[in-house]
Amino acid sequence: MVDDKEILTYHVDAFTREPFKGNPAAVCMLRYTLRDQTMQAIAAEMNLSETAFLRPLENKPVKETKTFSLRWFTPTVEVPLCGHATFAASAVLFHDINVFSDEVTYKTKSGNLTARKEKEGICLDFPADIPIEIDPPQELIRATGVTDFENVAYGRRTENLLIHLDDEKDVRSLKPNFELMKSLGNSEEKVEGVIVTSLGRAPFDFVSRYFAPWVGINEDPVTGVAHTVLAPYWSKILKKKEMLAYQVSRRGGELTVRVKSSDRVELVGNTVIVLKGMMYLG
Repeated sequence: MVDDKEILTYHVDAFTREPFKGNPAAVCMLRYTLRDQTMQAIAAEMNLSETAFLRPLENKPVKETKTFSLRWFTPTVEVPLCGHATFAASAVLFHDINVFSDEVTYKTKSGNLTARKEKEGICLDFPADIPIEIDPPQELIRATGVTDFENVAYGRRTENLLIHLDDEKDVRSLKPNFELMKSLGNSEEKVEGVIVTSLGRAPFDFVSRYFAPWVGINEDPVTGVAHTVLAPYWSKILKKKEMLAYQVSRRGGELTVRVKSSDRVELVGNTVIVLKGMMYLG
């Protein structure tokens, strides 16, 4: 493997039309393959919930390229799928690199993903994770701060626990015990993240928050992957194929979700590139 010595690097806010809201991610535009340990060190240095590493896979100018390798790292681990950092990478390609195509394909550890430039924003095609009802893991639920709930389900693909609460105010007021959560996360079902959700107030169909202390993210501002679980869950309840969602974190962010089939969902959101520069590896 050959490491880049100079890496074009971006800071992008996803799921927002305004800077300093939504979910921030770093994007590193690579010319060569980086060692895993180098990517992990960069992600720790960036200290954002996710850093995306984007590399063209075609032997042609980047502007003409339609296929890219894409990997995602938190400050502590590599993850197999990340929504907001994929939006960030797509924003770099569509709005700064200005690739010629309105659609690109990413080769990832979760298979092929496509991103499409639309009038409404960037549209990502992701695998759906249809949650199944499970026996509630009571200790973990209590550690999350939940005292009462409508339903509990589990997404096996993303290893996300979904807790359906009665009201939006209950979602907003939660105060999880993250250290206790980390000690209880992997009992009968492996848990990488906990989604808490409820019906939303107009214009939003549903709201959510997302906690993932097991991968070094106590609360994620806006989580694309969580919506691959939320979209089929709320679609079944609301009898709707397209919904407007809001993640009620401190920064907050919104996205449109579309259930396209039994195994695919589309996420549509906006992005703002707030920083562009060169990283030097020495």
